[in-house]
Amino acid sequence: MSAVRIRHAEVGDEAFWFRLDRHLPEAEFYRKVRDRMGYLLLEDEVPVGLLRYNLFWDQIPFCTMLFVERSGRGKGFGTALMARWEEDMRNGGHHLAMVSTQADETAQHFYRKLGYRDAGGLLLPVPGFEQPVELFLVKALS
Repeated sequence: MSAVRIRHAEVGDEAFWFRLDRHLPEAEFYRKVRDRMGYLLLEDEVPVGLLRYNLFWDQIPFCTMLFVERSGRGKGFGTALMARWEEDMRNGGHHLAMVSTQADETAQHFYRKLGYRDAGGLLLPVPGFEQPVELFLVKALS
């Protein structure tokens, strides 16, 4: 059985982080490290997943990226990352969590299994920003 550990992202995790997350600017990675707003999941001390978040409206924890490498999928790692993040948010005094995913992605089903409920969508009809509808889901952290 493998050993699984979740910890906050640290300086030194850049190579792994940016291999999975091509959307986060480098300066933002260091802010996530400083503010403890990024997590790594390690299997036998090898990183295989990550989660990052920010605060929507400066108050609602909003998971902006959850990614598990193909080799780690189907092992409950995404669920473990979400559970750790939700626990930390609850312990930090937050009562609501939010996630989003594109309407054409299967992640919406994963989030619903974790108790997230549909809360609306966003369509960006601006040239250069077109994408499928972004679905927003929320969950009470009681």
